[in-house]
Amino acid sequence: MHKIPVTVVTGFLGSGKTTLVRHLLQNNQGRRIAVLVNEFGEVGIDGEILRSCQVCDEDDETGAANEPAATNILELANGCLCCTVQEEFLPTMQELLKRREEIDCIVIETSGLALPKPLVQAFRWPEIRTGATVDGVVTVVDGDALAKGQIVGDLDALEAQRRADDSLEHETPIEELFEDQLACADMVLLTKTDLMEDDSRDRVQTWLQSQAPTGIKIVPCHQGAIHPEVLLGFNAAVEDNLDSRPSHHDHEAEHEHDDQINSICIQLEQAFDPKVLVKKLQTLVQQQDIYRIKGFVAVPNKAMRLVLQGVGQRFDHFYDRPWQPSESRQTQLVFIGHELDGKQITEAVMG
Repeated sequence: MHKIPVTVVTGFLGSGKTTLVRHLLQNNQGRRIAVLVNEFGEVGIDGEILRSCQVCDEDDETGAANEPAATNILELANGCLCCTVQEEFLPTMQELLKRREEIDCIVIETSGLALPKPLVQAFRWPEIRTGATVDGVVTVVDGDALAKGQIVGDLDALEAQRRADDSLEHETPIEELFEDQLACADMVLLTKTDLMEDDSRDRVQTWLQSQAPTGIKIVPCHQGAIHPEVLLGFNAAVEDNLDSRPSHHDHEAEHEHDDQINSICIQLEQAFDPKVLVKKLQTLVQQQDIYRIKGFVAVPNKAMRLVLQGVGQRFDHFYDRPWQPSESRQTQLVFIGHELDGKQITEAVMG
């Protein structure tokens, strides 16, 4: 039986991975795509954003038949699937492989803190190898941040990750993580180019080209709008050619994350004016080592749900769909960062 091609989308928090995958689902051109979101956080915010991509019929969405709820595989009305993966990567892949005749390709959106190479290595496992192959790795890079001399939108906050515990051998400096993401790439997508001047964009592209492996293309990308034929179909069989994709962690037995990085989820019945809420969050980011904020917001006198995403002092938000009669109009936010205090965060948002 054929192997399902898998595209791995990697990149830092806030670089635009979810926007890219969302656009792909909206423009799948008849492809039956399974999207796996490897989330860091207690609530499936990214999965919800993808499921609200306006190709999904809310009345027709059903869980995959006879599958355990823990796999969180949701069938979308356009023939695609959306899965949330945290610690259950292997069981979820095994469930998808049982349905390989119903799937044209798989897209995996990695956590913003993840190294891509260990994920690719998992495709050498016997349970997966016979049914799926890594077709290509796409690295998403925040061009606006690079133009300002930063690797990520708020590098100062992410430096806390390096300082957390110098005794940990698996601790990964942010520069090394970035280099590993580039070294594993078959293509680099440069996002937020609309925020850059022409000379800055040219300078960043030239620098990225010098850092990426020979022959890897740097492709500007606005709001995730990349044609599926560009994003899919590399035919790279990456798991068989990992020696050509060096990593700073090639000689380590296993890579783990800094266990002082945590996520806080708050659920509030309160509705917020978006401008007022963003100002509160920008102040909060200065007070705590918050790497990323994402979630849904109830807005007074609005029938639509607001999606909010933030990194550093930059926040984006848009209305994605009406609130459903069956759901509570709550404000639900996930904060990812270093030793975050949930009580302080809740008080700051509600204050």
